[in-house]
Amino acid sequence: MTATPEKQSEQWKQYSETKSPAIREKLIVEYSPLVKYVAGRLSIYFGSHVEYDDLVSFGVFGLIDAIDKFDISKGVKFETYASLRIRGSIIDSIREMDWVPRSLRQKSKEIEKVYSEVENEFGHAASDKEIADKLGISVEDFTKLLNEVNVSTMMSLDEFLEQNYEIGVESNNVLKDGIPENYIEVNELKEILADAINKLLDKEKMVVSLYYYEELTLKEISAIMGVSESRVSQLHTKAILRLKGKLSRLKSTLID
Repeated sequence: MTATPEKQSEQWKQYSETKSPAIREKLIVEYSPLVKYVAGRLSIYFGSHVEYDDLVSFGVFGLIDAIDKFDISKGVKFETYASLRIRGSIIDSIREMDWVPRSLRQKSKEIEKVYSEVENEFGHAASDKEIADKLGISVEDFTKLLNEVNVSTMMSLDEFLEQNYEIGVESNNVLKDGIPENYIEVNELKEILADAINKLLDKEKMVVSLYYYEELTLKEISAIMGVSESRVSQLHTKAILRLKGKLSRLKSTLID
C-alpha cells in the first residue's frame, strides 16, 4: 500500500537524519513501482533483445543510488530525481554489456541518412519500400534491419537530444542572456522537431505522442493501438530515424 504524502515526508526526514537501513528498505519498496514504470518505457527500445525483468533489475540500482543521494532540503520532487537516476542506471548497464556491434551503429546512421535524403527529395514521409529501394534491399530485409538497429537508436538519440534539444528552462535562460545565437539555434531545432513530428505517418505519430507526451509504457501503447509490442517498437524506431535525419540535416545546414 502506498504511503500518504505525509508519511513519505516523515520517512524522508527520518532517513536523512538517521540513515536507518530499515527506513531505507521501506523507501526502496515504496518507490519500486517507479522502477517498473521507467523500465516499461525504456523497453520500447529493446524489443526481444533485453528482458523487461533485466531492465527492472538494472533500474533498482539507480533507485537505491537516488535514495542514498537525495537531499530533501533541495525542494526537488524525489520521483523526478529518481526517474533520471533509474533511467541512467539502465542505460549505463546496457552500455556496459556492449552487445551493440559498431556495424549496427553505422547501419543506423546510414538508415537515418537515407530517410533524410529520400524525404528531402520527395517531400513526404518515405515508405518502407522507398527506403528499402534506396538501401538496395528488400522490404522484408529492411524490417529485419529495423529490429536490429532499434537499441542503437536509443543510445545515439539519448546523446543527441542531450546535446541539442533537451535543454531545461534554466539552461534556456542562460543561453538567451549569454549566447543568443545558441538560444536561437535551440529554438529552431525545437520548431523543426515539432514540424517533423506533425509530418510523420499517422501510426508513428501516435506512438511518439503516446510515448513522449502521454508518457505511457510500451505495454500500454500496445494495448491502446491494438498491435503487438514489437510492432510498436518498430514504429517508434522508424519515427526516431526520420526525426534524427531531419535534425541532423538541420544541424549541417546551420554549421554550413
